[in-house]
Amino acid sequence: MAAVDKHAPGTQDAERAALLLAQQAAKRRANLALAVVAFLVLLITFLFWYETWFGRRLSPAEMNQYLTGTSVPQKTERALSQLADEITRRDPEALRWYPQLLALAGSKETEFRLMAAWVMGQDNQSAEFHQALGRLLNDPQPMVRRNAALALVRFGDASGERELRMMLEPFDLPATADGKIDFQLKESEEVKRNIVVARIETGSSRPIEVHSPVEGILQRQMAAEGDQIVAGQTIAFISPSEKQAWESLRALYLVGGVDSLSDVERFARGVPGMSDRVKQQAALTAQAIQKREAGGR
Repeated sequence: MAAVDKHAPGTQDAERAALLLAQQAAKRRANLALAVVAFLVLLITFLFWYETWFGRRLSPAEMNQYLTGTSVPQKTERALSQLADEITRRDPEALRWYPQLLALAGSKETEFRLMAAWVMGQDNQSAEFHQALGRLLNDPQPMVRRNAALALVRFGDASGERELRMMLEPFDLPATADGKIDFQLKESEEVKRNIVVARIETGSSRPIEVHSPVEGILQRQMAAEGDQIVAGQTIAFISPSEKQAWESLRALYLVGGVDSLSDVERFARGVPGMSDRVKQQAALTAQAIQKREAGGR
């Protein structure tokens, strides 16, 4: 049999054609793989958006699942947001979720109690909500107490006036352990709720973090950097945020008494960092309180 000449023109052309076909096939596979990856990225993004977007109305099955199963807090908060909207629209379907809402008002999780207080304030005809909000005035977390006090105003209930007044005063932030203090924020900086204001070196491997339970402005540090402090000692004063002051003044306009007048008048004279809107609301609130007091005599 005659040997094949690999260097013959026909043989070389065939090899080049085969190589070209192989390269084209590899390119197609690579393009297909990229297309699949791009599709999966888009699919995952869409599914995440679909599951988390508050604008998509939850089905009754999802509402029941998210209000009773609280392992994914974002989903429970989403269901609470939809429930608040249903109550505001006087949707009769909202009534079916009231038992779950009352259960969340007694949850161990602060965020659920906080949001439940706000949602319950949307129905000022519910005696059960009124009673639950009264209990939340004794909550260990200040923001829960404040939400409850604001919600009670919708019931015409002034029992939360003390909390409303506290919203106009600096918050005393206590140390949570003994040790050396290391501030993470400076005076006049914004304080967001749950932010780490300071760390306390206790001698253990990890420092103890001091989180702020309220929002506002770090008005004053009550210890010098590196000082030895003890648990319970006030380490900072946090002045109220504008939003907090505004909500308090609007509520006190309706239920405030003479005990709140001095704080309200202080804001009416003008507080550094507060807008004219807050100053004007404070003036109106002071007038409303004075009128009520005069009428009560």
